[in-house]
Amino acid sequence: MTMSTEQQPQWRRSSYCGTNACVEVARIPGGVLLRDSKNPDVAPFVFSSQEWATFMKGVRAGEFSLE
Repeated sequence: MTMSTEQQPQWRRSSYCGTNACVEVARIPGGVLLRDSKNPDVAPFVFSSQEWATFMKGVRAGEFSLE
């Protein structure tokens, strides 16, 4: 099945990404896709809206700090 242009995910990456080695995200109905920009043809990870919201809450709370 081929998706129309309107159905294609609109991939975004951080403005801090200065190379082609970045993580990209795209919103889809009911969730978020996540992929490696170096390998865009590999199937992306799929997260529900609730999973993504929980992850972002943890990021904002500093749960993933490497310090």
